[in-house]
Amino acid sequence: MRIYDPSQPRAAGGRAPAFRHVRSSLLRPGVRLPVRLARRGLAIGIDIGGTKVAAGVVDGEGRILAERYRDTPGHDPREVEQVIVSLVRELSAEFRVLSVGIGAAGWMDRSGSTVLFSPHLAWRNEPVRMNLEKLLHRRVAVSNDADAAAWAEFRFGAGMGQDRLVCITLGTGIGGGIVIDGRIERGNWGVAGEFGHQIIVPQGHRCECGNRGCWEQYASGNAVGREARELAAANSPVAQEWLRAAGGDADRITGAIVTALAREGDTASINLLEDIGEWLGLGLANLAAALDPGMFVIGGGLSEAGDLLLGPARSAFNRNLTGRGFRPAAPIERAALGPKAGLIGAADLSRVIAWR
Repeated sequence: MRIYDPSQPRAAGGRAPAFRHVRSSLLRPGVRLPVRLARRGLAIGIDIGGTKVAAGVVDGEGRILAERYRDTPGHDPREVEQVIVSLVRELSAEFRVLSVGIGAAGWMDRSGSTVLFSPHLAWRNEPVRMNLEKLLHRRVAVSNDADAAAWAEFRFGAGMGQDRLVCITLGTGIGGGIVIDGRIERGNWGVAGEFGHQIIVPQGHRCECGNRGCWEQYASGNAVGREARELAAANSPVAQEWLRAAGGDADRITGAIVTALAREGDTASINLLEDIGEWLGLGLANLAAALDPGMFVIGGGLSEAGDLLLGPARSAFNRNLTGRGFRPAAPIERAALGPKAGLIGAADLSRVIAWR
């Protein structure tokens, strides 16, 4: 079977565009696919967030061929499983799928079989992989969402070619994933990468984890919003643009509002991101002392600030790096795959499991 490959140039003289031969067995009978297929089997990636479950068919080169969405049910493990089954069956009606990968916030055991705890879901010591494999009759891989995003950046994004990669996800908190020599490093108990909970300011801001002074209280999207809201509540003159963007309600000021205004050139927003970037660079220097990666990749919603955040982070990193001047400094790069990284990585990790 031949399908049109939009990445191929038209032949000279305006003749018909190039086509590519693919195995028709990858498609369900009667289903036409408008884009090229991968050279390996297809997998479904599922990214479970606090409010939305996203599912997509991903080929062996990290391209998403189709997507579906559902609301996240948070109170019943069986409801979550049924949402996943529904999405997989809907996508499997169009594509021949090899395996399914699940990415969700929380702690997984080292084998990836059991979700020990998930903050958004009702999973507590839940044998998710076994349950879903029985329901789906396919190989299933279950991963922490930050691990899945790190794997995607390693395989297809900013971290391609790196032997040792640390991926940081800046959102509500700070997530992390480690790739070493082509594998996810999950630690002895399966919970490595909780970088956001390194204590960086003893007796500092209270964190939801119960401790004080965690890194994510100083270098996350939530930290940006909190600092801006505090300035607005104090009637600071620098907060006027934030209040205007939030309709005059200080409680509605978020990190996303500050980031958007910074990109438009608002001085107060730029200065606040510089402060947050300093904290980010300090934490990265701590991680470099412990892990010595070849690259840091920074993703998540706050990374949309680009060099407004990463520029100050790089400066702080270089000032605080152990052995500075006598060792290479790992580059700090923005993630390439955006909010789809978790879905792409979950799918690809499931393909690794299925090909064992």
